[in-house]
Amino acid sequence: MQRIYEPLDLMEGEMLLGMLASEGIEAHLAGRHLVGAVGELPACGLLGLMVEDPQAERAQRLIAAYNAAQPLPGDEPENTQGVLIC
Repeated sequence: MQRIYEPLDLMEGEMLLGMLASEGIEAHLAGRHLVGAVGELPACGLLGLMVEDPQAERAQRLIAAYNAAQPLPGDEPENTQGVLIC
């Protein structure tokens, strides 16, 4: 099993875990249960996406493609003045 990616936060890790699962890649999010202890642990390197060796290269390509993706033109909200978008 290889650690192929370190998500910025738990939300990104869970989202990427779901994306990989939808592509048929079984993955594990290591460190998921350590996030609550950030006050006592170093803040970086806690999370890591782990996949089996034969799927590591494909999983890394999928994550790289996700990170390189740009929004489609026309997907922007029409009027965002004074509106908080999260």
